[in-house]
Amino acid sequence: MIVGYARTSTTDQTAGLDAQERDLARAGADRVYAEQISSVGKRAKLTEALAFLREGDALMVSKPDRLARSTAELLAIETDLSRRGVGLIVLSMGGERLDTRNPTSKLMLTILGGVATWEREIMLERQREGIAKAKGEGKYKGRKPTVAIQKAAIREAVAAGEKPTSLARRLGVARSSVYRMLETPL
Repeated sequence: MIVGYARTSTTDQTAGLDAQERDLARAGADRVYAEQISSVGKRAKLTEALAFLREGDALMVSKPDRLARSTAELLAIETDLSRRGVGLIVLSMGGERLDTRNPTSKLMLTILGGVATWEREIMLERQREGIAKAKGEGKYKGRKPTVAIQKAAIREAVAAGEKPTSLARRLGVARSSVYRMLETPL
């Protein structure tokens, strides 16, 4: 059985999730697990998909970054699958379809995963350099504060009897942000 896994980082990326699910189905996935969640937290559907897989099955993803946060995690997942007799199929890996049930594909997955990690680290390095330069020139101010500009309104609402939890929900901010604004001086 081929089990597909699709993931986008946020709930507003529905087109991306739909495209992944479509591509996985077209490529032969018998069952698809899909979720819209950051790769940083717990991925319940990935855990469910991995638990579902049996010897002789294959896990299929559209791209390696949909499955893992890093090369190390990607290789750890592939090692676990391989140990269990389960293959990993990546549909789009440098224009090629990789199937780790083939030794050459396993090698290519390792190499291209390493290149992807290197590419991301280089991009982040350039970004940090650009931010440092902009800060030095006084052009970069950072992200505009979202809760701090509402500090007075938050204090007034709480003084009028509104609970921090309902206030946070109404403003669309974290409850901890409301408490932080209550603790800081005006």
